Order: sequence, then structure tokens, then C-alpha cells
Amino acid sequence: MAETAAPKYLELSQEIEGRIRLGQWRAGRMPSVRGIAEAHGVSAVTASRALQVLRDKGLIHTVGRSGCYLANPKAATGDRFALQLRVTPGQYRRAADSAIRRGFEEQARRQGLVVVDEPFDLAAPGDGHLLRQVRRAAAGGLRGLFLMPSRVSDADLRVDERLLRACRAARLPVVFVERNLRGHARPIEYDIVGMDDVGAGAALTRHLLDRGRKRVAIVVASPISTHGDRVAGYLAALHAAGPDRHPPIVLYERTDLARKAAYARLADDLLAARADAAVCYSDYTAIGLMVELFARGLRVPADVALTGFDDLPIGDQFAVGVTTYAPPAEEVARQAVRVMRERIQFPDAPPVKVVVPGALIVRESSGA
Repeated sequence: MAETAAPKYLELSQEIEGRIRLGQWRAGRMPSVRGIAEAHGVSAVTASRALQVLRDKGLIHTVGRSGCYLANPKAATGDRFALQLRVTPGQYRRAADSAIRRGFEEQARRQGLVVVDEPFDLAAPGDGHLLRQVRRAAAGGLRGLFLMPSRVSDADLRVDERLLRACRAARLPVVFVERNLRGHARPIEYDIVGMDDVGAGAALTRHLLDRGRKRVAIVVASPISTHGDRVAGYLAALHAAGPDRHPPIVLYERTDLARKAAYARLADDLLAARADAAVCYSDYTAIGLMVELFARGLRVPADVALTGFDDLPIGDQFAVGVTTYAPPAEEVARQAVRVMRERIQFPDAPPVKVVVPGALIVRESSGA
């Protein structure tokens, strides 16, 4: 049987890639689509598709409207992975995901990797368009996807599931970062690498108990593994301290309300439970609750001590800093890359969950 010729755009991309790797083109601005089309006697569409393949491989990048430029030649020789972070929307979104991105950027620098940020258009309608994106990226040399699933809603869960179906069809390995898919007690179907949330919940709870707090609450918001694990650590710490002396108080932040209304409702629930401390699922929830308590004439930490998670910059910008548990972003990224390489080598091995301890940071909100 005669061998089928590769599409013209792939042949062109391979020719250009060979010249790049041989150093025949120095780092700088690439010829335009029209220039490449004229030089190689192809259509502008073929030239454009060839450049897209090179972008998918991390060999070139686009800068605004000024055109395409060669990427770092050293980085271009490393393995290529994608990073898709489905961080909760809101005013603290950029701060919440920046630490994770920095962790992967550091691993890319140390290990000579190429990490492509947000490569897939998840808003594209239907499975077919997303599958074509993933297949094109895999054909262009993408070796795996690091995905932080969304915790927000069932609609976002369906988007994550569409992406995962496309990755399975394209045989592209996926490693979850930080958490499992949304849902209570979901089975582990993909490798997961994240912070030790059980240990973190226990550490914050023990810290508040050691400060003499008697009625410690925990605040969660979503049916997601990180929140469930933090509740598990919280309950374990209460049990170890004596369940008769420290009754569990689990509170839920209303995600269907505007932030201000949600914090007001949360303060109502906290005071109704007569809690004198709370482990909040994030620093921004701790700050929002703190402001609401101040508005009601209560003192933090004298009347209610508060803690959070994530060590966001805003948590240390005011007179009352937020006691928090800092995620080990760089180590999570390092372990995620290790797990990804093992998944590529052993695609049929059972999924694993790797947890990495973070650090308790004590500030004024808990009585520092």
C-alpha cells in the first residue's frame, strides 16, 4: 500500500523547525505569514497552519499584532506540557493562581521544560471543536496537561469533563493540580498532586485550640476534595482534643449570593453557633468575614479568631494580618511533573494522589 503523504502544512512546519533547531534562524522576529507563503510557494492558509504547529511546540510565540518571534532556543528543546487552571472567578483570581503558575514556571526553568499556559478554548461549542484543539496540540508535541478543575458549579464540571473526554480520545495524559473534580467523595480517576489539605485543616484547628478557643468552626463552600479534606483534618483535630469539649461546627458560605451578602449571612451563622474562632477555606473569606464582624462592633481576634488558606498578599497588608496555611506551590509543581513523567511511561498504572505539606503562618487574626 502506498504511503500517504503528510499534509503540506506539516511538511512546511517540519522544514522550518529543522532550520530553527540547526540555528539557521537567530532569535528574533519571524517572517510574516505572507513572507513564508511566498518563500515556500504555498498559500497563506498553509503558512498560517504551519506557524500554528510551531506555536503549539513552543518554538515560536506571538506578540500582540507585531508578529511571531522565536522562543528561547534552549526551552524549545524540552518537553512541552500544558497548564489549564480553572481558578474561581473574582477579584482575587489573579493572586490565587499566580503562585501555582510561578511553581510551574520555576520547574520549566530548572528542568528545561516548555509550559504552555491556557492552551485550550473551553468556551468552544461542542466536543468536536475541543477535540480538534487537543489533537492538534498533541500532534504538535504536547506531552501532557496539568489541570486544576473548577469548583464553582455543575456547569463548569461539565466543561472539565468535556476537556477530559477530548484528552482521552487524543491519548493525552492528564494530571490534576490541587483537587479532584467537583463532587462529594468522588473516586480518584486521574493522578492528583496538591497540598496536604487534611494536615492543613488539622494544623489550623490545633493552632486555634492551643490559643484557648473552645468553639472552633470551619467554613467551606463547594463539594470539592480540598474542602472535604480540610473538614476531615479539622474533625480529626477536634476529636484528638476531646469531642465533648470542642463540638464540631461546619458552616457553608453561600456561593449563590453576592460577596457582601454572603459574608453577612456567614457572620449570622457564625454568631448563631456561638463560635469563638473559624478556619475559613480561603484568605479572602477570612478577610470578608473579618470586615463584617468589625462592622457589627466585634473584635478580631479578641471576640472571634480567624484563619484562612493560600497566603494571599492581601492577607498581610493591614493591621490585622490573616493567619493562614501557605501552599507549597513549587514542590507541588515539581511533584506534578514527576507524576506526569511516570504516567507517560506507565499509562495503564492505577491513578495516584500525592500530597505535599505546606506551612502555617501565624499573624494577628488568631492572636499573634
